Amino acid sequence: MARWIPTKRQKYGVAIYNYNASQDVELSLQVGDTVHILEMYEGWYRGYTLQNKSKKGIFPETYIHLKEATVEDRGQHETVIPGELPLVQELTSTLREWAVIWRKLYVNNKVTLFRQLQQMTYSLIEWRSQILSGTLPKDELAELKMKVTAKIDHGNRMLGLDLVVRDDNGNILDPDETSTIALFKAHEVASKRIEEKIQEEKSILQNLDLRGQSIFSAVHTYGLYVNFKNFVCNIGEDAELFMALYDPDQSTFISENYLIRWGSNGMPKEIEKLNNLQAVFTDLSSTDLIRPRISLVCQIVRVGHMELKEGKKHTCGLRRPFGVAVMDITDIIHGKVDDEEKQHFIPFQQIAMETYIRQRQLIMSPLITSHVIGENEPLTSVLNKVIAAKEVNHKGQGLWVSLKLLPGDLTQVQKNFSHLVDRSTAIARKMGFPEIILPGDVRNDIYVTLIHGEFDKGKKKTPKNVEVTMSVFDEEGRLLEKAIHPGAGYEGISEYKSVVYYQVKQPCWYETVKVSIAIEEVARCHIRFTFRHRSSQESRDKSERAFGVAFVKLMNPDGTTLQDGRHDLVLYKGDNKKMEDAKFYLTLPGTKVEMEEKELQASKTPGNFTPNKDSTKDSFQIATLICSTKLTQNVDLLGLLNWRSNPQNIKHNLKKLMEVDGGEIVKFLQDTLDALFNIMMEMSDDEAYDFLVFDALVFIISLIGDIKFQHFNPVLETYIYKHFSATLAYVKLSKVLNFYVANADDSSKTELRFAALKALKYLFRFIIQSRVLYLRFYGQSEDGDEFSNSIRQLFLAFNMLMDRPLEEAVKIKGAALKYLPSIINDVKLVFDPVELSVLFCKFIQSIPDNQLVRQKLNCMTKIVESNLFRQSECRDVLLPLLIDQLSGQLDDNSSKPDHEASSQLLSYLLEVLDRKDVGPTALHVQLIMERLLRRINRTVIGMSRQSPHIGSFIACMIAILRQMDESHYSHYISTFKTRQDIIDFLMETFIMFKDLIGKNVYAKDWMVMNMTQNRVFLRAINQFAEVLTRFFMDQASFELQLWNNYFHLAVAFLTHESLQLETFSQAKRNKIVKKSPQNQIHPIHGWSNSGGHTDPRSRAPESHHPHFL
Repeated sequence: MARWIPTKRQKYGVAIYNYNASQDVELSLQVGDTVHILEMYEGWYRGYTLQNKSKKGIFPETYIHLKEATVEDRGQHETVIPGELPLVQELTSTLREWAVIWRKLYVNNKVTLFRQLQQMTYSLIEWRSQILSGTLPKDELAELKMKVTAKIDHGNRMLGLDLVVRDDNGNILDPDETSTIALFKAHEVASKRIEEKIQEEKSILQNLDLRGQSIFSAVHTYGLYVNFKNFVCNIGEDAELFMALYDPDQSTFISENYLIRWGSNGMPKEIEKLNNLQAVFTDLSSTDLIRPRISLVCQIVRVGHMELKEGKKHTCGLRRPFGVAVMDITDIIHGKVDDEEKQHFIPFQQIAMETYIRQRQLIMSPLITSHVIGENEPLTSVLNKVIAAKEVNHKGQGLWVSLKLLPGDLTQVQKNFSHLVDRSTAIARKMGFPEIILPGDVRNDIYVTLIHGEFDKGKKKTPKNVEVTMSVFDEEGRLLEKAIHPGAGYEGISEYKSVVYYQVKQPCWYETVKVSIAIEEVARCHIRFTFRHRSSQESRDKSERAFGVAFVKLMNPDGTTLQDGRHDLVLYKGDNKKMEDAKFYLTLPGTKVEMEEKELQASKTPGNFTPNKDSTKDSFQIATLICSTKLTQNVDLLGLLNWRSNPQNIKHNLKKLMEVDGGEIVKFLQDTLDALFNIMMEMSDDEAYDFLVFDALVFIISLIGDIKFQHFNPVLETYIYKHFSATLAYVKLSKVLNFYVANADDSSKTELRFAALKALKYLFRFIIQSRVLYLRFYGQSEDGDEFSNSIRQLFLAFNMLMDRPLEEAVKIKGAALKYLPSIINDVKLVFDPVELSVLFCKFIQSIPDNQLVRQKLNCMTKIVESNLFRQSECRDVLLPLLIDQLSGQLDDNSSKPDHEASSQLLSYLLEVLDRKDVGPTALHVQLIMERLLRRINRTVIGMSRQSPHIGSFIACMIAILRQMDESHYSHYISTFKTRQDIIDFLMETFIMFKDLIGKNVYAKDWMVMNMTQNRVFLRAINQFAEVLTRFFMDQASFELQLWNNYFHLAVAFLTHESLQLETFSQAKRNKIVKKSPQNQIHPIHGWSNSGGHTDPRSRAPESHHPHFL
């Protein structure tokens, strides 16, 4: 006879069809129900659903899809654990729980919440499918995990469900494996994160100005995405469109150009760019985002004849100004408008030729409109006029674009917005560095702007039509190919030809191009400008030759790069070939400033190429801006880097280093540090250099502490551990530092002293690394005591500093307390950690009582956070001091206790003691228990429930009770000197527990924290119940009130809402039952533990029994 067989492999599955039971022995199933299979028989399974484990039944195996699972405790009490990722399991249980609520919302007509939950549910289902597919790369999976957990947490808060606490990677924390303090902090972090998310979504829904702040508050760099859709304009010739970001209030361009070449047929010149014209303007900083106004401007240049509708015999290929288009994008940049799908129309404003305007003025001067803009007006003036105009008569002509502000630098934007930004997207950089400079951002861009010129008409009756040709040559006169970039989106060109203005004596171009050449080529290169008259008649134009040349060298004779700003160039005229001979003209002054200097020196220029007298009437001005991570314009920094060439200037250059722009220093961080330590080592005879180098080093360390250069911290770290090689630097650095701290009465050095203390962490990294290198090369020699003595002397100097009157040195004392602990982890590498602990104890004890209390507590917190406190023998030294200080703060007689700093110190201290890798902790827990437990209890009792620190102190109390084992409890009771002391302690504890159980301090949704509290309290109550029966049970020692309080506490515990499982959802019940200890009912057994007294059949009960019945 066949029988049911226990399953071995088929243990866990999901119902893929609904099944309606027709008999009592059958089990009804709904699609999605998970089942635990116990037995099988001829196409049938027997088991139960994980949602309702009490009801077992049979169901067809064809209705079940089997899944991988781990079986624990096989047999009668076996449990199954799904083999899916924990995140998938969490997603599944969350969706099940939300589904029940979703149905209730529908029934109760809660439309808004119903739809919100619907959207969230659909998102989670989609993300669950992506995770289960197993096709996601590791980084994308981690990113999706953060999105999923954020959505679950937000949804739970919205529905009033319990808070889920996680680690930094989004994994759910196991309360059994997590310290109480870490659990409490995780709850705080989770609550804050969810609240911020809710506020952010509220501001998005309300379309508030806060929106930009909430989304971008943590970002320092941005990009503006521009998708160019179409250009509608009746030109009839090819055109070039130059788009850029512009500040109308400053009349300055913010970014380089994005270039679009548009054909005469009304389409892009390159047909592959049709519907694929997009760019990102990168490196925008938060300061750019708060500009009052910002515009997207487009300059349209016509490429063709001098005038439209000219015939074949006329010159073609001329670049002529045609018009501009301007759009105010302030709202988009400020984050008030965000819709990448919306297409914006930018109206086109045509520019008129000067001759056309003059003719119009002659014919109809009374009717001339002020909106007509002449082609020779400076571009900034044209843009400002169009911006100021209320409306433009565009006749339907203009540009169509869509825009979106993207948070992050280029790498982040390409990663986070890959659907917008791909390889074909043009990158237009900011003309200047971003707010945050990244170490890996190698850049060598020289922006050259043609400003204006004045050209004598010579023998002509009318002014010339001047075209400027710009190219880059080396000192041999060789042309550098593709070095000039008119705009992003295209490769470089070798020659750039300017716009031609018709019969204008003083053309104003305002055309900016980017020159990109290799860093090593810069010293040898110069930019040459050639000037030529362009005739509108092709036959005449071919005979026109260049009438002048100008040039500018990219590097000055002293090795610095050409300074940013405007430069008036000397325009040389002549017909001979020497105009094109670089070797010849490079001997002449390139700028007016250089010429004036040469005239002062009375130097002679070659007579065969003297500038014509007429040429003095001509002028030409350019502007340059250099954005380079490898070139410097600072002569003092260059002098320091090349200090061996001019050793007499070392002191001057070291002092001047403090005035150099930070951006220049971080470019040459390694070279600058090398120079400083080489000077210190090679100029060791003169102590003055030690102080100057020390001050310069402090300046550089402080600079890297600035938020703008914070990304250079790893560069500094790499330098210290990989490149730094000064084995004796520790002697000099520690000597100067000792001098500064010991001479605290020298007020002239206060700022230097304060800066040195702020830089203490990295100063000591240099000192310790130098010492490590010394020991590596020379071994432990007789100078070991000398180094140790320098550390002792430094701490002695700090102790004397802390003992000075407060009003004299409050700033320096505060800095010492704040920054001295930062040296611990480095110093302990080469100094005895136990002695270091003693030195820090003496340092703390040197601070007068009631002075800088918070700073002192914060200092001790940092000591506890260091590696020193993780060593058991160091804790033996430090812990008594820390407990003394905390005891003083929590003393009943303390006038103004700093509860915030005290709870923070206590939290870190207890968290370290709960670690598994810090050696023996039993005696340390005992010390805290003896000295602090009662004080913490009394602090909690006396503290208002509205206090922001109450939760932290209760977490500390729970942590101590949780870390105490049975021997600790026994020992603690033995420390009370009298019976009354024990009664007082138990009374305090029972009343406090009852109060905390009755009125939850932690939020209702902090289920894990509340359960942890109750479990720890329960264990403590059971321990104290034994004390009751041992000391207060017999007739002689019986304490009625104490027992009364005990049973009131037991009743409060048993009736606590967290034990009323029938009021919770099935999902929450399962979680609680899974984590609940088996002995939750133990308090009531305290009475039965007393033996015969509790027997209800006893005919002669003790006289005190009726009081309890």
